[in-house]
Amino acid sequence: MILMSGPCVIESYENLSATAKALQPIAQNEKIDFYFKASFDKANRTSLDSYRGPGLEKGLELLAQIKKEFGYKIITDIHESCQAEAIAKVADVIQIPAFLCRQTDLVVKVAETDKIVNIKKGQFMNPADMRYVVLKAIKTRGGNEATYEESKKYGIWLTERGNSFGYGNLVVDMRSLVIMRAFAPVIFDATHSVQMPGIAGGKSGGDSSFVPYLARAAASVGVDGFFAETHLDPKSALSDGANMVPTAKLFGLVDDLLRLQELLPTFNSTQNA
Repeated sequence: MILMSGPCVIESYENLSATAKALQPIAQNEKIDFYFKASFDKANRTSLDSYRGPGLEKGLELLAQIKKEFGYKIITDIHESCQAEAIAKVADVIQIPAFLCRQTDLVVKVAETDKIVNIKKGQFMNPADMRYVVLKAIKTRGGNEATYEESKKYGIWLTERGNSFGYGNLVVDMRSLVIMRAFAPVIFDATHSVQMPGIAGGKSGGDSSFVPYLARAAASVGVDGFFAETHLDPKSALSDGANMVPTAKLFGLVDDLLRLQELLPTFNSTQNA
């Protein structure tokens, strides 16, 4: 089971290191393909006054330290094409944010690296149309068709993070997991799926109490992995605290997801057929 977890944004090395240390039991589980996640920049914050992170150079330096200290594989976001080369020197997975999933130049530039490309489905996107986004990356890497096996071969993943539902709310259509898994490995973003964009007076809110329910539902439908941001103290987090899972509670959730995948191996493995 793929698992991407860590704080939403880099707050300090002390916070990164403490979180990375707390996640060691999960990262060392042989049943989990673990990636440590943190963003060096939150470029799409609601307000200009919101904390964005330490920036590209300092952020990558801190992530490189985590990689060296803990031996973790790293995933982080990209926001501009010019960042690809620098990010590829540190990250094992380069993530294209949901709002940028249709930016052709960005998708192509990331696909030109030798890193796994994780593309988040836009909140505004028909899941079936993500096939064309996947195809941009696959063709850049020398492939010709968007199928599950081709995407897996060329290292192209998709992440579901909910759909806009009116103003200030998201919903997850579990059918999208099946639709997209026909042409790419699918990750379920359990924490951004409970986000409530812009409802907290110039910033996004959310309700992390729904994370376990949605994650278990996605595991039952069949996915390749999970994205779950975590923080030692979400109430003090500088970004997306309302959505993140307290690190102490993440262990039970991961155990549940592993058990569900073990209960439904045949069902899950046939969803890409």
